[in-house]
Amino acid sequence: MERKHMSALSIYQSLSGGAKPKVQAKAPAAKKIKKKENGIHLNKKSIKKKRTKPLKSRVRPSSAEKSTCEKDCETDNGEGLDTPALDALLTDLVKVNNSRDRANRLFQWLIHPVQDKSFFRDYWEKKPMLIQRQNPDYYKGLFSTAEFDQILRNHNVQYGVNLDVTSYTNGKRETHNPPGRALPYTVWDFYESCCSLRLLNPQAFSSTVWQVLSILQEKFGSMAGANMYLTPPGTQGFAPHYDDIEAFVVQLEGKKHWRVYNPRSEEEVLPLVSSPNFSQKEIGQPIMDVVLEAGDLLYFPRGFIHQGDCLPDIHSLHITISSYQRNSWGDLLLKLMPAALEIAMEDDVEFRKGLPLDYLQFMGVQNSEKEDPRRDKFIAHVQGLMKKLIHFAPVDAAVDQKAKDFLHDCLPPLLNAEIETHQTRQHFSSLQLSNFEEKAGSVYGAPARWRDGEVLDVAVELKGQTQIRLIRAGAARLCSDGDTVHLYYTTENSRVYHKEEPKNIEMKAEHIDAMEFLIHSYPKFVSVASLPCETAEAKTSLAELLFEKGLIHTA
Repeated sequence: MERKHMSALSIYQSLSGGAKPKVQAKAPAAKKIKKKENGIHLNKKSIKKKRTKPLKSRVRPSSAEKSTCEKDCETDNGEGLDTPALDALLTDLVKVNNSRDRANRLFQWLIHPVQDKSFFRDYWEKKPMLIQRQNPDYYKGLFSTAEFDQILRNHNVQYGVNLDVTSYTNGKRETHNPPGRALPYTVWDFYESCCSLRLLNPQAFSSTVWQVLSILQEKFGSMAGANMYLTPPGTQGFAPHYDDIEAFVVQLEGKKHWRVYNPRSEEEVLPLVSSPNFSQKEIGQPIMDVVLEAGDLLYFPRGFIHQGDCLPDIHSLHITISSYQRNSWGDLLLKLMPAALEIAMEDDVEFRKGLPLDYLQFMGVQNSEKEDPRRDKFIAHVQGLMKKLIHFAPVDAAVDQKAKDFLHDCLPPLLNAEIETHQTRQHFSSLQLSNFEEKAGSVYGAPARWRDGEVLDVAVELKGQTQIRLIRAGAARLCSDGDTVHLYYTTENSRVYHKEEPKNIEMKAEHIDAMEFLIHSYPKFVSVASLPCETAEAKTSLAELLFEKGLIHTA
């Protein structure tokens, strides 16, 4: 039996020991959609399955010459190269002492065999990149249809919050979300009725996706998010559109036909927001026309229009990893300019002088065509003030504002578990062992418990010789709000985007230098006694505070 001809539903049933899978040489006929118990009824026309001719799983040039991106990556199939499986890689990354180095190694694995430097020089924010590996197991372990089925059974997945049901037929994109919880019976019925399924935040349910994204966010210095897409054979779930993120399409199961198009104009290069749905006639001819198979990767920058549809005989499961949303120079300046103006108005009388009494008579749109020397003088004065404004720009403070947003966006770190056996411990150095036992050395592994009618081991004693360090390089940041200094941190964030308010601690003056010392000491462990506080009590109180917030672990 060839699994490539099985539907996703059949595959998950076979993996979970359910109903015997049926071999399907072509996409099943669209069945009549039953009226759901919640009263939602789909228009049968809107989900009629689209039949397409089979496509070869190779790059198909859209013109006589292949695009540069296709030429560069045509031979990047990864055959014969030694790359570890994901589970082995994540275990191996435990031995890496610095979380930023872990992020570099994980990202290199994601785009292998393209080199990190080559990618950022040649493709990042510039053009699409295709990697065809001919290795269906390359991304095995990241996510699967079987895992998605278990999530539906064991978690409170809500339509519209965690899951979207979509279709795209005859040029029309529709969303079919009922209210309430997404239960397997209804979800799989939607799927069998030719609807695509989009899990909006798989990291909230999958520890592996959570771990991968929480590591990668340190590579990008920007939130790393993900959506999962499960598409039935012979269908398309979304209209052509572009996004406001850098997208890495990771093909996990089956195949998917992708078409990618250049931005339509200079104004749509690296856009600030995602586009509406486009019709086919609005987007021109694709620059890339490919079929992704399991183990393949497709990257495209924000602003590149794209659409994906399934082949007639096989489903598709992919995860799109995304980053760099609202992370441009312009977004930094949006933070910087208001702050610069406030400082300039406080410090420079030129910014406080009044506008001309008659400026409304010659400025403004209604006066823009007037030939009036007063207009030239007014505009020249504004330009002069703008030039002076740069001298008042608090660049570091604006960067800290961006950093606070980033820390709020971040996933919390997934801590490495304790090594249980003495035999396993022998394979690790003391430093690697401390990496592996992050949880055991943090508040999350503290031995406090209830036993025999009393509470035991509540107090964790941090002594002067206790070795500590931050749990991750990017887990905390000092930011000044004028008169006070706050420590913003990620350890109490939710796995659901912005479910929690930003977390911060107002720092005591006696702790600020020590906190800065601890941040810059990473990844080295330092003793509590070495913290640059004036008293031993201040050193201990800071260490205890950070321990209680899950920000440090001990060696």
